[in-house]
Parts: sequence; C-alpha cells; structure tokens
Amino acid sequence: MLALAALVLTPIQAQQGKSGLASEPGTIQIEGVLPKPIKLTVLAESIIYYQSDLQRALGGMAPGTTVQLLAINDIAWKVRGRARHGDVAGWMRIADLKSPDPKLVEKLKAYCERKRIVEELIQKHQIAVGLTVEEVKASLGHPARKSSRVTATGREETYEYSIYKSVPQAVTGRDQSGNLVQNIIYVKVETGRLTVSFREGSVTEIQETQGNTPIPGGEVKIVPGPIVVF
Repeated sequence: MLALAALVLTPIQAQQGKSGLASEPGTIQIEGVLPKPIKLTVLAESIIYYQSDLQRALGGMAPGTTVQLLAINDIAWKVRGRARHGDVAGWMRIADLKSPDPKLVEKLKAYCERKRIVEELIQKHQIAVGLTVEEVKASLGHPARKSSRVTATGREETYEYSIYKSVPQAVTGRDQSGNLVQNIIYVKVETGRLTVSFREGSVTEIQETQGNTPIPGGEVKIVPGPIVVF
C-alpha cells in the first residue's frame, strides 16, 4: 500500500447525495467516488439521524447491522442501511460504527482531495508529477511517441507530446458571385513539445523540450501518487 503524502485538506462542497438526503457544508461525499462501496458495522443499539447535528432521530439501528458509507464529516458519518422500521439513509455517531480500517477517514480525505486536484488539472489540460498514465492521457490525450527502457531500478516509460494551438489565418477566396472575399480559418500550429517520464505507472519527471507547454510559468506541480483506500 502506498504511503499517504501530507496534504492540506480543504472541505469539499457537498452535492446532493444519491440517498436523497441533502448533504451538508463541510461534508465529503464518498458514495460514487470510490471504485467500490465501503461497508461498516453497527456496534450497539444506536440511533440514526436526519442530519449530522444528531438532533432529530430517523430510526433505530440494531447491533451487527451492515451499512454502506455515503459521506463523512468531523461530527458523524452518513450511511445507508436497514433500521428496525425499514431502509433508511442518515447520520450516525462515529463511535457507533465499526470501520474496517482505523485510518479510514485519513485515507478518504486524502483520496478525495487528490481526486479534486487531478480533476482540476485535467480540466485545464495540465499535468503534474505524481499523475498516473491514465490521468496524463485524460489531460493531454495519447502521446505522439512512446519509448521505454529497463534499468537496474526497473522499467521506465517516456511519452512525448507535441502541443498545438489553433491560430487564425486570413484566406482570400471568391464567393458564389465571383467576388473576392476574405475568410478566417484556424490552423493548428505546434507551440511546444513535452517529454513525460513514468516509473511504476506514475509521472516522475516532466521536461519542456521546446516552446510553450501545459506547465504554467514553467513550474512543475507535484501531487501525491495514487492513494489506496482498501
């Protein structure tokens, strides 16, 4: 399992949960974010609540009940499961639930924060040290060239990208009446080249080999490597 890098954690603004209950400020949404659901166990006779302030009861939960984790905050965990009166989704005290991993919250916060950073990079077509091969492809597409080599420390892969932008160009032609007209077309022009090196599936080095590339100000960003929650 990969070690977790130190992160400055910021609350992820909550969205409407799949459970139908509105999420609350400071909540980190878990459902639909991870590749598979997280199951928890109810430790003792407990109450499940409508909101994380734990003021209005939704129902009672029997000991040994298995529930699915939907969201977390610093006060309580939002879960879905079967209460004594039927299926519910609501908030429970953290102490009333047994986690499969004592470091689960730390890992979930780090996983969600990394996901937020990576999604911002991809949206801006930028890359950083620590991204995976698939994340680089999602941001920049498939490379123009690929190469690999095997050293005493393992296999290294290199992706080479040609960076283009569309440049307006005036073209003179004739319309249907034979009159001279000027049109604007956009031509793809290479503005830079980028070399990305990978080891064990993650970016270890980024080089600008020519011109302007997706490295704002020439500063290479670093993000934590993939975080294993399970």
